[in-house]
Amino acid sequence: MNQAVQAHQTEYGSQPDVVVSAPGRIHLLGEHSWYFKDKTLSLAVDLPVYVLISLRQDNNLRFYFHQLNERKRSSLPAMRFRKEDRWANAFKGVLSSFLAAGYESHGMNVTIYSDVLPSAGFGVNSAIKVASACALKQLIAPKAKDSDLVEYIDSANRFFMNTTSCLADIYTPLYAKKNTCILTNYNNSSYEIIPFDFPDTSFVLTDARVPRVHVWNEETLWTAEYACLLGDLKISRNGEIVYEDSDTEINEVLSVVNEDYRRRLICIMKEQALLQDALSALKNSNFAQFARDVVHSHELLRDLFQISCPEIDWLVKRVFEGDMLSGKPLSACSRITGKGFGSSTYTVLQTKDLEAYEKRLAEYERIFGFHAICYNVHTADGVNSVLNG
Repeated sequence: MNQAVQAHQTEYGSQPDVVVSAPGRIHLLGEHSWYFKDKTLSLAVDLPVYVLISLRQDNNLRFYFHQLNERKRSSLPAMRFRKEDRWANAFKGVLSSFLAAGYESHGMNVTIYSDVLPSAGFGVNSAIKVASACALKQLIAPKAKDSDLVEYIDSANRFFMNTTSCLADIYTPLYAKKNTCILTNYNNSSYEIIPFDFPDTSFVLTDARVPRVHVWNEETLWTAEYACLLGDLKISRNGEIVYEDSDTEINEVLSVVNEDYRRRLICIMKEQALLQDALSALKNSNFAQFARDVVHSHELLRDLFQISCPEIDWLVKRVFEGDMLSGKPLSACSRITGKGFGSSTYTVLQTKDLEAYEKRLAEYERIFGFHAICYNVHTADGVNSVLNG
């Protein structure tokens, strides 16, 4: 935090009035299911993103991302989405929601400080929005509630950024607690705290550094037609809404869909079944069961959803292939995370095996020519006000 404050002071010549940090996040399971009113299991990790603000006496807005050494500028009257402003749009969008709600503000000097860049795919932009919302609450909207912050961030996504709004990306950095993960239920916009506490294990994020190539556009799956089809396959079982598991029923309902999209819709359904099984594993501290669900999830995303690539698959397979060959219960697991077509993996393994995994990254670079970056992380609490001047 001291380095972030120093960066702000050096850039603007004044101390920040408020400093807020929000954690990075990854989705464990179900991140492609939100459109279909399903569930997502997410984890906050200790890769903090700091938002620092000092108020100005005019209406100007100045933005500085320390690690990128980039500066953007705007003003309150002229504030709008600009593609070239990239990361600064996250703050502007949230501020626009506060102003639309009737709050008033002067101009601001804003610093973003994060050792992990947005391109890594670990929820940096989401953390910027959540930290910005909490910082703005302190500065201009002290009576705003947490539910208001969720609404303002959601509004920023939809109406300022003109993007889809994933509640798990808001709930996780906002409400997370150490040694837990967040279950987001899109059917009723609720969340639940789930234990995530496996002693003697380490959690590793690996940025494969593969240039992201979009093989197909996931948004083409987000149609009312496909949502209705999956809705027809939902049933109530033991008080839970789950998907039909009869192949005959599934084949009949999805017979109107071409083969590629049929596979992807089936992936959504199967992923939700794995998520339900993983919840049971987490609540019972059954690591082998959780690991099996994670491994099967990656296989679904690779084979049915088709968003993986050879580099990612190689990293994943190196983690658990010894267990698979031996037939023993899995002692590690790994899976692609994020939008796919490259990007990153998360891995949970025995701490004693961490050094061996890191050594394999040298072999990865020799084979594929990309220098992977490895982050050994821990579960984290949600957003935190570090300084309130």
